[in-house]
Parts: sequence; C-alpha cells; structure tokens
Amino acid sequence: MDRKYYKSELAELADVSYSTFFRYLQSRREILSGFGCATKAQTLRGQALDYVCRDYNIHLPEEPPEPPRKHIKIR
Repeated sequence: MDRKYYKSELAELADVSYSTFFRYLQSRREILSGFGCATKAQTLRGQALDYVCRDYNIHLPEEPPEPPRKHIKIR
C-alpha cells in the first residue's frame, strides 16, 4: 500500500475510540517496531498498515478520501 493512514482514521474505520485503538497498538508494539514503525508515529503505512488491517479486521475504502478543500474567498 502506498497510502498512509493516520491512526485516528484507522480507529474511525474500526469503529472504536482512539484510546481503545491506541491500547491495541501498544499491545502489538514489538511486532510493529519490527516493520519499522516508530512508537510515536502518527501514521501507518506499508507492511505495518497491512498487518494492523488484517489483525484488527479493518476494511480500507477502495478509493482514498478527497483531501480537504481550502476556503475560496468570494468577493
């Protein structure tokens, strides 16, 4: 996977609170660090993301969400 996901996005996709998801990640700290994922990283990508999605049964959307749009000034 070439897209990165914020941990908060993954918690939302898993339909759990961020604190619950964070505790899950802490219980898998050794495995995730083996994938090169820093403990305090805000995002997951690559093998770490694949592992978390398989282990926690998270289904990622087919298309990534659109980035937020900036405000356009109307004169």
